[in-house]
Amino acid sequence: MSKFCFITGKKTVVGNNRSYSMNATKRKFYPNIHYHRLWLSDKKKFIKIKLSAKALRIIDKCGIKKLLKIKKANKY
Repeated sequence: MSKFCFITGKKTVVGNNRSYSMNATKRKFYPNIHYHRLWLSDKKKFIKIKLSAKALRIIDKCGIKKLLKIKKANKY
């Protein structure tokens, strides 16, 4: 399964490692992704989704109901 945040859309990006002599070798930068259980009070159940640390801060600020409504509206 890929490293992808459901809320923010963050994903793996590609860049370079640079040595002291400035030689470049390819590498990947992974987002800070975790599985997290969130409680939906209106449905009275938990949902388990992959979130970045940034998404957890956004959920604390806005609430999960508002974000899920926005994601559902943008899907169609």
